[in-house]
Amino acid sequence: MPILIDNELREFMPYKKSMFPITYFHDELGSLPEYAGPLHWHDGFEIAMADSQNIDYQIGEKHVILEKGDVIFLNGNVLHRIRQVSGKNPDKLPNVVFSGTIIAPETSLIYQKYIQPVSQDNTLPYIVFKRNIDNVCKCADNMFNAMEVCADCYELIVQREIINIFEYIVCHYDEWQKVDSSRIQMKTKIRVQKMISYIHNHYSENVTLEDISKSANISRSEAARCFKTYMGCSPIDALLRHRVQLAQEMLRDTTKTIDEISAECGFNSANYFCRQFKRIYQVTPSLFRKSLGK
Repeated sequence: MPILIDNELREFMPYKKSMFPITYFHDELGSLPEYAGPLHWHDGFEIAMADSQNIDYQIGEKHVILEKGDVIFLNGNVLHRIRQVSGKNPDKLPNVVFSGTIIAPETSLIYQKYIQPVSQDNTLPYIVFKRNIDNVCKCADNMFNAMEVCADCYELIVQREIINIFEYIVCHYDEWQKVDSSRIQMKTKIRVQKMISYIHNHYSENVTLEDISKSANISRSEAARCFKTYMGCSPIDALLRHRVQLAQEMLRDTTKTIDEISAECGFNSANYFCRQFKRIYQVTPSLFRKSLGK
């Protein structure tokens, strides 16, 4: 399942809150350029495990490296992205995004006493659990295996392991390293959100650096600084990468010609589109489509 985000960078979660409010992801990195996902956020909590390679979890401006077997707990409403930083083959990176209501209803004492304080704590954006130290990693293993197989009563196994993880987090709450985000960091985050939102809304148009910077009411140099801090690239490169990723999806999911896709994704030249596609995916659009048997 690809990472689907809206124009505010909120990730679309296909689960229904009234049923079983959890979504399981795996094998997503292989479909992303350079095994790197886009900046996004979601209301729900996230738990992920580095399966075989080192994974860079960027949370705000901070980069956290997960080694093989490490598990990360990510709080809700946290701007983040994921990038594989070792190995030639994509990591499976099993992860779940879930609502706290999987443990108890929002109106319950359990939710208000244990879940809500965590979800509302802006000083606790994430916690990392090391494979060879924390029992949480075993709970995560059990949960991912249950979601993978979906055998009888798997929902009960998943709920039990999430409760175990939350119990561990709450019982050791004072031990977790807290983060005090400055007003400057929050301002930068908001600016990045506005500019990426502009890119997602206007990628098919003739977008300039001036257009992107104006969407956040800042100068071009400040826009470049914000993107360098959060994404390690320029605003224009972020625009190109978004266009190319959309083009990759269209090559996979439609029968439109390369010229049609190039134009719809905002490229004035099909040749330029092909060069950018090869730069990011290491293969030409035509060979990529051919590899899919189309």
